[in-house]
Amino acid sequence: MASTTATQHRVKPRSKVIRRLFRNRLSIIGILIVTLVIFVAIFAPWVAPYPQDAGPAVHFDRALQSPSWQYLFGTDEVGRDILSRTIFGARLALQYTLVVLGIALVVGIPLGLIAGYWSNSLAATFILRVIDVFLSVPPLALALAVTVAFRPSIMTAMIAISFTWWPWFARLVYGEVLKLKSQPYVEAARSLGQLAWIIQFKHILPNIISPIIVKATLDVSFVILLGASLSFLGVGAQEPIPDWGAMVARGRNYLPEQWWVSTMPGLAIFITVVGFNFLGDGIRDALDVWD
Repeated sequence: MASTTATQHRVKPRSKVIRRLFRNRLSIIGILIVTLVIFVAIFAPWVAPYPQDAGPAVHFDRALQSPSWQYLFGTDEVGRDILSRTIFGARLALQYTLVVLGIALVVGIPLGLIAGYWSNSLAATFILRVIDVFLSVPPLALALAVTVAFRPSIMTAMIAISFTWWPWFARLVYGEVLKLKSQPYVEAARSLGQLAWIIQFKHILPNIISPIIVKATLDVSFVILLGASLSFLGVGAQEPIPDWGAMVARGRNYLPEQWWVSTMPGLAIFITVVGFNFLGDGIRDALDVWD
């Protein structure tokens, strides 16, 4: 009976969070947009009307055709369907976010836990100084420096962005651990002789998941923008890979007459970023029930 009651107490706040999330109209819009982006990214080969145009296909006979029923987003300078390339670009954008945020979380969370739990140690001081150095450099400038040092590619861009992102999570976790490490349940675990890493990952980390989730959701839009910026500058994804930033960069050469070449992928960036921002804000507001 006691076990059932404890489970009900844990489930009730979760259901309350979900209700508050779906009560927010903007978060519902965000969920719909994010779901659509994920759907087209996963099923791109079946959703795209001309999936072969996501590769090195060339159709000069239909180059720079304006939007029509046959080509809803028009065609680019070599006749490729922009809608198909935009759909495949969603897959690449999500790949960016999964790799970058995955690396940032794997690196940032343990370092933040160590620095926060042993805040007066030499290791914590070293970690914090390294974090300060990374945070003192603008992310785009640091990512550009890393990509320029190596051959421009998708993997190089992902590593470069990850290089700039882990300190933000480390700093967030550090601050949260400082607030929680003196709580009674942590002191009780310490007095029982539990190992430090068990206390950090079993008792402290589960209680700081909420701000980590919120930050990761909001950061998706920033990662997409930064990845598109690197590709726009020519140091990210290279031809013929369909990348939104690279598509916008090539399309600017045909403005204003062939406006659709850069406008359509630009709208994809805008809508995706807005969707993840709405979702992140909704999750942040919904998780306030834990406070």
